[in-house]
Amino acid sequence: MPDACKAKEIPMIETITTPRPLVGQHAPAFAMEASGSQHVSLEQYRDQWLVLFFYPRDFTFVCPTEILGFSDRLPELQAMNAEVLGVSTDSAFVHDAWVRTPVADGGLGALSYPLGADVTHEVSKAYGVYDPQAGLALRGLFIIDPDGIIQYQVVHNLNVGRSVDEVLRVLTALRSGGLCPVNWKPGQALLVPA
Repeated sequence: MPDACKAKEIPMIETITTPRPLVGQHAPAFAMEASGSQHVSLEQYRDQWLVLFFYPRDFTFVCPTEILGFSDRLPELQAMNAEVLGVSTDSAFVHDAWVRTPVADGGLGALSYPLGADVTHEVSKAYGVYDPQAGLALRGLFIIDPDGIIQYQVVHNLNVGRSVDEVLRVLTALRSGGLCPVNWKPGQALLVPA
């Protein structure tokens, strides 16, 4: 049997880095340029919650719905001591062009938080959301606590936008410090261990 296996041509499989769970670990540090001639780093979000989300490209179809959705709900997040940072592999120049373009013309218009420019792809790789074949970030979202520990992570298909309502629900649950059962919503009772 081993000789028969050796005689067959076995195709080479490209090595793909398997994303790893980051929950409970220190968030990978980052520093990068961002929209609006800003520079963003993980350190500047210390002592507050951070909703860090990755998206594939500017000037696309699903991405602006998410970006604008988070912008619209930013006051609710800020009321919970949380900030938002969107990140893609596009440059800060492209981000700025997208922000300057009116919504009616496929742009974002005014935006209330920065868009990080991961042009080296290092941040996307560090968070395990980089797709090397496509050369862009998947839709990954991380909630990082005030001590810099990742408390929540989700990565999914590029065609499906994320729910800001779900992010608000999870952030509220994390901040509660209690046990939240399935479909728990803010204001509902927490589980009490027997």
